[in-house]
Amino acid sequence: MGTTETEGMVMLRTGGPEVLERKTFDLADPGPREVRVRVRAVALNHIDVWARKGLPHVAYEFPHRLGADVAGVVDAVGAGTTSVKVGDEVVVSPGVSCGTCERCLGGEDNLCRGYRILGENAQGGYARHLVVPDVNVLAKPKRLSFTQAAAVPLCFLTAWQMVVRKARVEPGQTVLVQAAGSGVSSAAIQIAKMRGARVITTTSTDEKAAHARRLGADDVINYTTHDFVAEVRKLTQKKGVDVVVDHVGGEVLAKSIVAAAWGGRVVTCGATAGFTPTIDLRHVFFRQVEVLGSTMGPKGDMFGILRLVDEGKLVPVIDRVLPLWAAADGHRLLEGRKVFGKIVLEVD
Repeated sequence: MGTTETEGMVMLRTGGPEVLERKTFDLADPGPREVRVRVRAVALNHIDVWARKGLPHVAYEFPHRLGADVAGVVDAVGAGTTSVKVGDEVVVSPGVSCGTCERCLGGEDNLCRGYRILGENAQGGYARHLVVPDVNVLAKPKRLSFTQAAAVPLCFLTAWQMVVRKARVEPGQTVLVQAAGSGVSSAAIQIAKMRGARVITTTSTDEKAAHARRLGADDVINYTTHDFVAEVRKLTQKKGVDVVVDHVGGEVLAKSIVAAAWGGRVVTCGATAGFTPTIDLRHVFFRQVEVLGSTMGPKGDMFGILRLVDEGKLVPVIDRVLPLWAAADGHRLLEGRKVFGKIVLEVD
């Protein structure tokens, strides 16, 4: 198998944004049932920040490339690939699995023991080229630009599993979405509204609150000036919410359990505020609140998500677009919570 020289933003060690360096490197040509994508855009996620700082469960292969959300053009295919051809405009599904185990064959590939996420424990898309299995590429909706398409995969796939598969949101229910400004939350607000729910969300500024309302949020709580548990009780006549969508973790998760109604469901996919909340278990067992963990979603769900995006029923939210070579600046903005929606890096 040969190699192709390409260029990207890589990490030679973990640390702050300054560890991201522009480097030229050799990329192995696609093997059987693999494709090489000429990356045109790659979106940032909080998983990029965590992976850059260093994750204890990841054995990094340096130089390491971040980037889970990729859109681009197929420019080479390996033997046996029939699903796509050179020149196809594609979106990359960010979860890679073995494809042969019981979970994978049962449509639960995100529960595969060998599951990896691009940019975390697999090489990602902060580069001009990326090689992935052919089952991980889907046709890009024609109405979307590459930057718009790159803002879809991880956050919408994650939010879809949380709202639809895990929380089972139904018309007439009330959903609390924590931290409206994140990519996952901006997707969850839209999906919950599409499912017929009343959506309450939290945020830190009036500007972000206005953005959240434009996405469909019915009520917005500024968590810097109000206690969101008390406000939820006011807004629901003391009942609490049927569902909480949380990726903040820490004490926000503990309070989210308190904000849930009797028999409510709290779905968590992350812990940007901490991994060890102090939880009063009486709120879990006595009030019969379900606490559900969620990571990504089956790659098959991407087909339906992209159709809904193509129909304009779901809209990727982009805060700003930067060049790939300004990835470190994007990380600083993301860590500083200076964005609403996604930062997308364009690749020249």
